[in-house]
Amino acid sequence: MKLFFEAAVERGTVTTSAKVALLVGSILALINYGDRIFLYWDMHALDWFKLAVTYCVPYCVATYGAARYATRHARDRRNNTPTDSVSS
Repeated sequence: MKLFFEAAVERGTVTTSAKVALLVGSILALINYGDRIFLYWDMHALDWFKLAVTYCVPYCVATYGAARYATRHARDRRNNTPTDSVSS
């Protein structure tokens, strides 16, 4: 678990996850709130909160994936298991 959190806060992981969140979050924001922001100007406080969460979700997913991969890769190296193996 410690290795997982170390990988999650590693600079490369944070940078990549932030880029993913910016791209995917923006696409989702345009899909879900684009009309309300740009056409109707009808955003309320709860909508702005949900819009922020729209960026947090892809960040968390990308971070989880990277940290999970790093943890599995480190475990496989420790056990001398080939890292190309497809195991769950």
